[in-house]
Order: sequence, then C-alpha cells, then structure tokens
Amino acid sequence: MSAYKSEFLRVLADRGFIHQVSDAAGLDARAAAGPVTAYVGFDATAPSLHIGNLLSVMMLRWLQKTGHRPIALMGGGTSKIGDPSGKDASRSLLSNEQIDANIASISTVFDRILLGRAVMANNADWLDRLPYIPFLREVGRHFTINRMLTFDSVKLRLDREQPLTFLEFNYMILQAYDFVELHKRHGCILQMGGSDQWGNIINGVELGRRMLGAELFALTTPLLLTAAGTKMGKTEAGSVWLNADMMSPYEYWQFWRNSDDADVAKLLKLFTELPLDEIARLAALKDQDINEAKKILATKATALLHGPDAAASAERAASKTLEEGGLAEILQTVIIPASELDKGLGVLTALVQAGLIVSNSEARHRVRGGGLRVNDIRVTDDRMRLTWQTVTPQGVIKLSLGPKRHVLLKPV
Repeated sequence: MSAYKSEFLRVLADRGFIHQVSDAAGLDARAAAGPVTAYVGFDATAPSLHIGNLLSVMMLRWLQKTGHRPIALMGGGTSKIGDPSGKDASRSLLSNEQIDANIASISTVFDRILLGRAVMANNADWLDRLPYIPFLREVGRHFTINRMLTFDSVKLRLDREQPLTFLEFNYMILQAYDFVELHKRHGCILQMGGSDQWGNIINGVELGRRMLGAELFALTTPLLLTAAGTKMGKTEAGSVWLNADMMSPYEYWQFWRNSDDADVAKLLKLFTELPLDEIARLAALKDQDINEAKKILATKATALLHGPDAAASAERAASKTLEEGGLAEILQTVIIPASELDKGLGVLTALVQAGLIVSNSEARHRVRGGGLRVNDIRVTDDRMRLTWQTVTPQGVIKLSLGPKRHVLLKPV
C-alpha cells in the first residue's frame, strides 16, 4: 500500500494510475487537507472517446468518490486546432457543427460514469473570445520557442521531417491557458491526463505560477500497454469505443473477456471498483479458472459504462453464443436490403457490410484461411453467395469471424 496521506492519491497509487506527479508531497497535503478540484481535457475529434480516454475518466470518478470535485473539460476550442501529440500529420479540420455534435455524443459517457456533482466545461467559452494581440502580450510572452521545440509533440514531428503548422504549434499554449482559466473560474489546482500530455500539463502549471502566482499540480497515467508491451485498445475492427452506437455493449464485454491472462489484475484495478483483496484473489486463479476472473472483469467494466442491465444481457448473449452455439438477440444486427439476397450477396461483400472486415482483399484472406463461419458452419469458399436459403428460421444470417466476433445480417 502507498504512503500517501490523502485517500485520493492512495487509491490512485494502489490501483496503478500514477505515472508522474509534479509535486507529490504538495498535492498529497492539499488533498488531505480538504476537497480539491481537478480536471481532464478531452478534445472532440470523434463522436466517442475510447478506452485510452477511459483511464482518465476513471481518475475523475475516483477523485469524486474520495470527496473531491472533478471537471470534465470538453475541447470545443482546442478541437478546432488538434493536438499534434503522437501525430505524424495534421488532423483534418472539423467544422463547428461537427465539433458540437461530437461533444454532445461524448458527454453521454460522463453522464453515466461521473456523479451529479461533476462540472462540465467547454474551453470554447473562453478560447473563442480571446483577442489575438492582448493574448500574445499577456500569455505568449511566457513561452519561448527554444523550449517549445524540446517538447515531444513538436520534436518528434520535426525529427521525422513532417510539417508542423503554426496552427498546431499554438496548441500547447492554449491548453496551458485552459488550466489558468479553470483555476480562475473554479479554483482548479490539478490537471490529469495521459503520460503523452505531461509537457502540455507542465506548461499549464508554470503558466499559472507566472500569471497568477498560483500553486498548480500535474498528474499523469502510464501508457495503457498489455503484458506483452503492445498498446492496448485496438481490435480487428478498430478502436474500442465507449459509445454504444460505435461499439455495442456485447462487443465491449467481449473485448474485456478476451484479455490476456497476464493483464487481468491490472485491468481489474484500473477499470472496475472491486476491492483490492478481491482482485488479488481473482488474479491468483490459474488455467481455466482465470476465465471466471475475465468474465467478472468484462461484466463489471461493461456495467460501469453501459449499466448493469446491458452488462447482464451481454454476458448472457456471450454464454449462449459461444458456449451453446445459439443465436442471441443482443448480438449486433446489421440491416441489409432483402433484394440483395434475391440475386445472391457475395460473402466478401457481406463481411465488409457487417463491419467485420474493412476490405474485400482482407475478407478473402480470412475466408480462405478458415476464419469464417456462416450460421456456425465453416466456410472457405470466398465465392460463396448468401441467399434466402441461408436465412435461419429466426430471419437472420449469422456471420462469425474467428471464435469471438459475431454479427447478424437481417434482410428487410
């Protein structure tokens, strides 16, 4: 167990959330003395967050559960620029309407995971109103080009001889200013985020000291890696999204159920609220028994995001589909025009339409390799066509790619 005095930092440390802290002793003393306010920023570059973002959302939840106040900051302003961190090329610029729609979609996650006392903020409220020359004089003078060139978000792009626009170069200044603004508006003293945000967050800490004489703090999480050292959060179909319209609760449950044995303990600590002694008991299970721990991980993580009913339905569907070989109503269903079955729907096209594969060439490779089952019967002929004879008595066609991924095609 950690030696921190504050419950907040003890919980984060014991569960594996902490990578770096700017002044651990100072932050610990402030958190032990009374409620503190902290924030995490989320740019709205997509309609949904993914599980890499969920790590920071869970920190906000633990902040709240230990008596403090979280702020979820939506990047309505910074999303108009795009964070260059970890990118080899500039992001496509989004319209104001796209950004607003993404924020509305993303916000549903906070409605489910954070409690009613959380503050929802949008940095467009102040960034969109900044006068350019006064901002340069009041804020820009605290940044040197020499130092900005040393940050990874800039240095790595230049080392790879990839262009970095002046627009993106401003991102770190605006993020730093967010911290100053949130301190003035809400008394926020802590910014949290992923380890790739360390430089940007430290900029905010220093800017707050220079502009306001404020004592601010930074805290980052480790990069989310598997036990094998690979970045976690991708499946064959792409990112593990948090919104149900981009990844169904069933698919989300399956992602956690398919975790590597060596990752179970870490994931239980980060993405569930199970007590640590119970996690230790589950992590000690071996061989086939570890599958029970994976099911608990999947159900608890899914319940936290999508609710207990969705988690229970996903678990029942997985049991019925994978262990009994039956069809389950909860499986993702893709509607196809009935006319396509009249002439015969090529199985490669069907796989792409179902979202199981992104291209015909990849689908052909998987089918020839024996990875496809149609209605639980293995298919290796990439010229197969789905017809009305393929439709089950339930009125659907079940496509399975490998042992874990299933979609129902429903002709209408």
